[in-house]
Amino acid sequence: MCADARAVSIGADEVAFVDPARRDGRGRTFSTADLQPPWDWVRELLAGRAVAKVMPGLSHDAVPPGVEAEWVSDGGDLVEACLWGVPFATTRRRATVLPSGATLVVEGGAPEVADVGAYLHEPDDAVIRAGAVGELAASLGGWLPDPHIAYVSSDAAADTPLARSFRVVDELPFREKPLKAALQARRVGTLTVKKRGVDVVPEELVRRLKLKGPTKALVIMTRVRGQGRAFLVERT
Repeated sequence: MCADARAVSIGADEVAFVDPARRDGRGRTFSTADLQPPWDWVRELLAGRAVAKVMPGLSHDAVPPGVEAEWVSDGGDLVEACLWGVPFATTRRRATVLPSGATLVVEGGAPEVADVGAYLHEPDDAVIRAGAVGELAASLGGWLPDPHIAYVSSDAAADTPLARSFRVVDELPFREKPLKAALQARRVGTLTVKKRGVDVVPEELVRRLKLKGPTKALVIMTRVRGQGRAFLVERT
């Protein structure tokens, strides 16, 4: 059938799937106001037997009442948000990572906040977008080093597709000059910097440090209870 989807009736034994166009004359749109078919129509559809594929940047506030929002990543890349209509919803928000299919449901509650332990875990983007970082921490027996930063810490190693894990080798100075001295003492010549929640541009920092040596190193720079900290880590 070739018809206007908005004029088609959905049978009692049928399920509607809609993937609203996310492009307009200016290119890709990130606003529900610019979707086609219109967002108001999609919202009405989701009150019944329907599923919608929408942009992964969809805000939590935009999810209609009674609808389940599932953020999905594939190979570490956040690719979509899937909205399950009211008859299919089993929770409010969920994160799912592919190809493993591992999933995490948002349950609410305040996660524990404490200093960095033996391991740091970087949540998958689907976990972050779904607001499930606290649930990830609970599932790993861990906590958050900072309540506003998407890192989880634990004292035990973890093997999960929901996060990338790093063993904390040592804490390094956060300020640039003593950081350089500490890395030079370790004969680091090749440095990778991962940062979250701090005013650091990794590529510029590495260039300014001008390190020389045979050793490779990975440093995570982030906030711990509001303070900038730097950690020498290795991928597990």
